[in-house]
Amino acid sequence: MRNRRPRRAKSEINVVPYIDVMLVLLVIFMVAAPMMQPSVINLPSVGKSNIEVAAKPLTVEISAEGAFGLLDAPGSKAEAQANVAALVAAIKAKMGAETERPVIISADKNVKYEVVVQTMDELQRANIARVGLMVQPK
Repeated sequence: MRNRRPRRAKSEINVVPYIDVMLVLLVIFMVAAPMMQPSVINLPSVGKSNIEVAAKPLTVEISAEGAFGLLDAPGSKAEAQANVAALVAAIKAKMGAETERPVIISADKNVKYEVVVQTMDELQRANIARVGLMVQPK
């Protein structure tokens, strides 16, 4: 019995248990995938409005870099604003007693949605009731 060879360590990995686990996971995902409902977001369509606005709106421009500008009239040069607080102060100064004058936000399509929503929120908090978004018609 002393003539036995010493045991050598195996340098192989048994992959059968890993394959079993992967097959079980595959079956679980194949069964669960049809049960998941994709979320659907109903976005408003852009159509032509037949309502005429009597007052000339103030236009807030947000560039792709996130810089703010304020236009008093179409075709005029935008007044650069440092941040949202300065923008709100400038809008309140331009509106004066015209509390019903609309404010339109015109943002580049590459601007983060969060910046647009924060701008709208600050305008709403400053009691500017008529805030809208400018879109490009199809």
